[in-house]
Amino acid sequence: MHEYDKSSKWLIQHHGDSILRLAGITDIAEWRPLQAELVLPRRFPDGLIEVRRATPGEPELFILEIATYPEPRIAEQALRDAALVYLDRGILPEVVVLVLRPRGGRRIPRSIELRGSRGETVLHLRWHTVELANIPAAELLDAGDVGLVPWVTLARIDGPPEPVFRRCKERIDREAATGEKENLIAVAQVLASLRYNDEGLLQLLGGSAAVIESPLLQELKEQWTREAATQARREATHSAQVRMIVDFLSARFGDRATSLRNRLDSIDDESRLDALVKVAATCTSLKDFRDELGPPSRRRGSK
Repeated sequence: MHEYDKSSKWLIQHHGDSILRLAGITDIAEWRPLQAELVLPRRFPDGLIEVRRATPGEPELFILEIATYPEPRIAEQALRDAALVYLDRGILPEVVVLVLRPRGGRRIPRSIELRGSRGETVLHLRWHTVELANIPAAELLDAGDVGLVPWVTLARIDGPPEPVFRRCKERIDREAATGEKENLIAVAQVLASLRYNDEGLLQLLGGSAAVIESPLLQELKEQWTREAATQARREATHSAQVRMIVDFLSARFGDRATSLRNRLDSIDDESRLDALVKVAATCTSLKDFRDELGPPSRRRGSK
């Protein structure tokens, strides 16, 4: 889903205040994206923005997470995002999760709780969730904010979609800032394609030529190509590390070692897997390796 992810991140960087308005935060005096200023390099949130409200007070930090579908993994992502910002800045940010499309009757978690091994230490986090499918499209179109327009096609449309798509195009043509028109059209088409597989309908937003000419789309295509290659290399390295560990342990201690594959697959830290390769080659028993691997993490997400 790279195209949806990257389109959403462009909107966060250029119209993050519009997303906060979806969450009911309307008294925004000024805002700016901060993600590039984080010093910790791994597991960035989709967006981090600083907001000054209309009433006097200190600036507030907001994490914006975009979930294509209501998947349980967003709970752990929200926790990592909040912890990352807290460690970096010493401030617990507000977390807003935007869900683009429903999937069956699945609901996204609204909170997560972690417990220590003895259950005496408890970490609990909850956040604000916005489900686009529950917001009337007409409400977004009437809000007077062109940054909301690309989200309209994923909102609740009462009646045929064609008039809504035409209004989206009219709003972008009339209100987009200089240099942003093609990008807003491209993002609107990409997001609309998550819901509609109808070329004629998508052309109401500007047609394929508008998308092809978009500087944003060209940039996104280059990013997707680079990231796909990087991800493929990472996955190949990860698979090779896990296979080496299991092969070492199986050769030394028998087929029982294969039961550890799922836990090893869940480790996404390359340096950790490198260390476990050495342990697998030198440990004196399978129990010793399990002790080094440690117990499975205990996580519980709640709805």
